[in-house]
Amino acid sequence: MYSIDEIKELLAAFDKSKATALDLQLGEDEFISIRQKTAAPAVVRAESVAEVTAAAAVPAAAPAAPASEVEAEGSVIESPMVGVFYSAPSPDSEPYVTVGSHVNKGDVLCLIEAMKLMNEVNAEKSGEIVEVCVENGQVVEYGQPLFRIK
Repeated sequence: MYSIDEIKELLAAFDKSKATALDLQLGEDEFISIRQKTAAPAVVRAESVAEVTAAAAVPAAAPAAPASEVEAEGSVIESPMVGVFYSAPSPDSEPYVTVGSHVNKGDVLCLIEAMKLMNEVNAEKSGEIVEVCVENGQVVEYGQPLFRIK
């Protein structure tokens, strides 16, 4: 079971993301299903009063500003989910990759923590890391650029 604070944190991250749907299985008979049509999420179905209260307590986020960056050289590796970006397996370890690192297809590039689970992000192709687009410990959104590889 998730605490109210954990649900609020998850809803805040969902609200800031580009994701349009989120389904959570809380227990055998409890789940939350959220769909986002506008800038503010709408709770479609919740089995518990605590989840509805948590959803109502999250303020709507301001619409994201349009990106005005010129496309840089190389392929972008995007975040597959909303979560917290970690560049290393533990705080006292060296990062998986840094700018200039050569990687092979399938190599672990980073971890993204989502719902207290650590998810590996792997290289989609072999090449050299030319840019690390996020900071260690930063909350990332679905589709947000993490690395540029060439």
